[in-house]
Amino acid sequence: MHLITGTAGFIGFHLAKKSLEDGKEIVGYDVINDYYDVNLKNKRIEILKSYPNFHFYQNDLCDFDALEKVFKENKISKVCNLAAQAGVRYSLTNPFAYQKSNLEGFLNILELSKRNEIENFVYASSSSVYGSNKKSPFSVADRVDNPISLYAASKKANELMAHTYSHLFKMPTTGLRFFTVYGPWGRPDMALYIFAKAILEGKPIDIYNYGKMKRDFTYVSDIVQGIEASLERNHPCEVFNLGNNKPVELLYFVQLIEKELGKEAIKNLLPIQPGDVPETCADIDHSIEKLDYYPKVSIEDGIRNFMDWYKENSHFG
Repeated sequence: MHLITGTAGFIGFHLAKKSLEDGKEIVGYDVINDYYDVNLKNKRIEILKSYPNFHFYQNDLCDFDALEKVFKENKISKVCNLAAQAGVRYSLTNPFAYQKSNLEGFLNILELSKRNEIENFVYASSSSVYGSNKKSPFSVADRVDNPISLYAASKKANELMAHTYSHLFKMPTTGLRFFTVYGPWGRPDMALYIFAKAILEGKPIDIYNYGKMKRDFTYVSDIVQGIEASLERNHPCEVFNLGNNKPVELLYFVQLIEKELGKEAIKNLLPIQPGDVPETCADIDHSIEKLDYYPKVSIEDGIRNFMDWYKENSHFG
């Protein structure tokens, strides 16, 4: 039985759904906070609850007793911790949300995984840990001790905490640095969602760094493939990039959205924001070698898939 935290979230929902379809027994755990539209989160959980092999607990990672109860009531063999406070910009104004969820909550599930001798602990890190790294593509061999947001610092802290548990207690841990994940059922605070909504409503969109930003957009099904591979292989202590290895310029990204919507965006070109980096690109050689990870979905197909979903679900967010 696998425990997946953050199952009301974007990536957690897709991982849980794929695992349930494959016949796995899944325990889901999520606080369902109001960081974004709870109706979207509740709809994801409603879909997961339609599977008889899904068992859901609504609670906070920071509630140690509630989390311990999950381990006591279920025979958990592997843990995938995707629950976290997300967002670089949000961390500039709400720092304590990151202290609670990403540090205290992470330590709770790490410690309970150790106490219950789970076979493998896989957790979400982020490409944000690379900070203002000038070298491209970003490699897991690069130094990542200069974060430029509290969110990134919290994710780097997770990697250090996991490493400590692997070293002290021989607990297998794998950290996954996600690169700009997108797709159906995505987060309303992400660029794709924000741009689509604004373009349809005839409102201007803010494009930072005057459109010269590049992002390694990674489709959610490719991310799920990488997570599943990490769960199957009990690496003693690893960190992997899960990206597409094909950075896309923001203006081309917007063009694809315009094409799918049949409507031109009103573009508000702005300087780069604090905490942002001009370009992200994942070096995935290590992931290919040890996870057999090969992203398959192009940005063109991925945006088309999202738009097909969004046209039916634009009421969320």
